Amino acid sequence: MATLSKLSKTAFQSEPAAFEYLEATLWPDGAVCPHCGSIGKATKLQTGPAKEGKRAARLGLWKCNEKECRKQFTAKVGTVFEHGRIPLHKILQAVYLLCCSKKGISSHQLHRVLGITYKAAWFLSHRIREAMRDGSLAPMGGGGSIIEIDETAQGRIAGAPKGAARGMGSYGRTVLTLVERGGGARSFHIEGTTLAQILPIVRANVGRESAVMTDAASWYKFLKNYADIASHDRVDHTRYEYVRYEGDKVITTNTVEGYYSIFKRGMKGVYQHCGEKHLHRYLAECQSAFKFDPRSASNFDPFWRRVLAVALAPSELVGVAETA
Repeated sequence: MATLSKLSKTAFQSEPAAFEYLEATLWPDGAVCPHCGSIGKATKLQTGPAKEGKRAARLGLWKCNEKECRKQFTAKVGTVFEHGRIPLHKILQAVYLLCCSKKGISSHQLHRVLGITYKAAWFLSHRIREAMRDGSLAPMGGGGSIIEIDETAQGRIAGAPKGAARGMGSYGRTVLTLVERGGGARSFHIEGTTLAQILPIVRANVGRESAVMTDAASWYKFLKNYADIASHDRVDHTRYEYVRYEGDKVITTNTVEGYYSIFKRGMKGVYQHCGEKHLHRYLAECQSAFKFDPRSASNFDPFWRRVLAVALAPSELVGVAETA
């Protein structure tokens, strides 16, 4: 028997089923009122043909029964879908497609697949990317952990002269990434590659007991002297050294280089252009794809549910459109 497409599930095709799925995912213990926080004390309003002189309740509408509240709400309130005019089942399709596309999916592709306008697809995709941001403040690593650090160039800064070099420098945009072996990644858009610019990020995001590995770039030379880390090892790419073995220790930056291969294939092959003010969202998408590998169902399912639950104010997402 042929296996059906994931997108053939009822929640992706039916609006009532989409609301039921979202409610079951967000409210496992009963409806939660976003206004007063009460759990399981709301009534779902009946939908159907409008009665004489009355309007029919919109799909998925609930009313809180708390005496001090009595406000109406849906499962979309407080999520990336709030105030959205796109049908919920199409929104769920968009979330699924972005979550399971390791190198991303462009807004034009979403526009064609979902049958919505390009502007709606662009705005929706940025909401979803914002929801992918981890927001974790705890330092990475710890005892026995290895953190690889590297930087790369991504496009040109706004206002750069035509034909200016895209590499790291006066007109290039610089991305710094910290990757924990066997764990996640964190990327930052930085102004340059001096030790003064890199050091605060390392101090805030790397655990004291972590071992750090970088390439032989000059800005990492005195990293151990100023950062509170267990050790610092370097590989010299100018001498074609990409991995070095010292007993059981494997000194390399191949993990973070692999992260950048995913990032650059997405930016060059899928999106093609990214406004500087939105770069952090594309970085968040790549971080999620790296940590929650779409090819692993055990990782993907909790990631998919976390994205559904993240709240976002729509007013935060106003900016230039991508041309992917």
